[in-house]
Amino acid sequence: MTEFKNTEREIHLFRLRLSVAGVFVLICFGLLATRFLWLQTVKYKDYASQAEDNRISVVPVVPNRGLILDRNGVVLARNFSAYTLEITPSKIREPLEQVIDGLATLVDIQPKDRRRFRRLQEEAKNFESVPIRTRLTDEEVARFTAQRYRFPGVEIQARLFRQYPLGETASHVIGYIGRISQRDAERIDDMEDSANYAGTDYIGKEGLEKKYEETLHGTTGYEEVEVSAGGRAVRTLSRTPATPGNNLILSIDIELQKVIEEAFGEHRGALVAIEPSTGDVLAYVSKPTFDPNLFVEGIDPKSWEELNTSIDRPLLNRPLIGSYPPGSTYKPFMALAALELGKRTPNQIVHDPGFFWFGNHKFRDDKEGGHGSVDMYKSIVQSCDTYYYMLANDIGVDGIHDFMKQFGFGQLTGIDLEHERQGVLPSTAWKRNAYKRPEQKKWYAGETISLGIGQGYNSFTPLQMAHAIATLANNGVVMKPHLVKIIENGATKERTLTVPKESYRISLKQQNVDFIKNAMVGVTREGTSSRAFAGAGYVSGGKTGTAQVVGIKKNEKYDAKKVEERHRDHSLYTAFAPADNPKIAIAIIVENGGFGATIAAPIVRKALDYYLLGKRPDDKDKPAVPAEKADDANARPVAELKAEEESIGGPKAGAETRGNQD
Repeated sequence: MTEFKNTEREIHLFRLRLSVAGVFVLICFGLLATRFLWLQTVKYKDYASQAEDNRISVVPVVPNRGLILDRNGVVLARNFSAYTLEITPSKIREPLEQVIDGLATLVDIQPKDRRRFRRLQEEAKNFESVPIRTRLTDEEVARFTAQRYRFPGVEIQARLFRQYPLGETASHVIGYIGRISQRDAERIDDMEDSANYAGTDYIGKEGLEKKYEETLHGTTGYEEVEVSAGGRAVRTLSRTPATPGNNLILSIDIELQKVIEEAFGEHRGALVAIEPSTGDVLAYVSKPTFDPNLFVEGIDPKSWEELNTSIDRPLLNRPLIGSYPPGSTYKPFMALAALELGKRTPNQIVHDPGFFWFGNHKFRDDKEGGHGSVDMYKSIVQSCDTYYYMLANDIGVDGIHDFMKQFGFGQLTGIDLEHERQGVLPSTAWKRNAYKRPEQKKWYAGETISLGIGQGYNSFTPLQMAHAIATLANNGVVMKPHLVKIIENGATKERTLTVPKESYRISLKQQNVDFIKNAMVGVTREGTSSRAFAGAGYVSGGKTGTAQVVGIKKNEKYDAKKVEERHRDHSLYTAFAPADNPKIAIAIIVENGGFGATIAAPIVRKALDYYLLGKRPDDKDKPAVPAEKADDANARPVAELKAEEESIGGPKAGAETRGNQD
């Protein structure tokens, strides 16, 4: 049987299917069109921004750090550019040690570089690049560039480096910078403008580099860079230039600083020189010193251990943190207090038999047999201890405290360095707060006696001593000591003075100040430092001092040759010059140096010779005159009063306190 097709029915079905397919296609295109319109209108801005971000990278431009210069324009801290080889641990494809070994075949990588890298890696985040080698040579850059494809995650970067061209000179003043640690990052987060540190790898760690960090840092700039899909920079689209940091022009005379540091030789100690009329710190010496360049890229463990464990403590900022008894350098201030408080007149005579009894305690003078009849001038010139034992007893501890506080003893000077130590200017209130046990809180009358010769609880920083003698030289006008004299705008070169005005004035009678200064001139002409200043081409005022480090037994004679070097007395000297119009005031302490006239005074002589006459110690035509040892005497500096002292504050009956020999 033959079956006939229903052509009309098939055509109908075909058209139906075609219509359904067409409708389906139209719906799909409608959906696509709707989605397209939605993306192009509603979401246009969002996706356009994302696309732009994928195409454009914002790169921070780190500013040039400001320079540090001395008062005469000598550069103390500067920048230079160099290439570094850096590894980003998150991007490498092989074990880290294997990558470093491979790099070592192209670039010289020493064991100290590996140690530093490991230490820096511990401080850095995994996605941050860490330098394995710095300051690459052109040849090393070329070798690595040719083999770069072998080392994904390793790049050569152009970096700015900090350099301290004078090395150890004035290192405690300048300080140093170092790579930003986790603690530093927290410090940056606390800053108001933390975004300004984007792209920055270094920050001030110590000294002026830290104190003036925000001043030196500058303002970070930015570049908008078009990048390829592979992350390569194609072109720079826009640029906001970085603003360089401000320059610091110090009050320091670096040539004077060099002369003094050389004069110290191998001795430990500190010296601060101040211009009395301005508060400019002309020299700031802490010996021994260290090389700040070691810290810029991260000091290696061996060098750090040597510095940190050295018995000489080269990292200690002695003028700022070291605290010492002032010894006999305190006597001119005691004499001035006596004049101002009406406790003595210049011509009032005191008999010195060579000792002063207070209760059952014998305070001995430096000169066996005593100085005889002593007026105030002679007490300073010959450094008579007995005179000041009596004077301290007459004024009292609180009277001494109130007068000395005006000169900055035991007070923060406010110098532009961090971590300044306050020291101790004793008073009855101080002792009540300093001790816990009731019997220790009480001030005993005998404790006052040794204060008169700069011993006992007196403990001041060399900076405070220099500040005090500068104030005296300036007739009681107090100028805040400072290291940064001028801040120079890095872009405009506009200059701003840091401390243009006086802090305050001490109410003093000019005739009393003149008398004390004249007596200090007598010290250099006929007194304890006359040999050190013989033949000087200027007139200076000064005062020697000796501070005891350890006590010796009753009736035992002090012999420096029999005492271990670090137990010998400290040597001190304070000075100002020229006497009629002081341009410089100095305080120095030489640790374990002995008599003040033996070591300290000759160093000050060399400093004054250079600053006032331009004469260096190696000038053969004008040799410096060294001090000779003062006449031997059995008396030595007083020891600190012991805990078992009785109600008068002195040791047990029959005990003696030795005086200062300067």
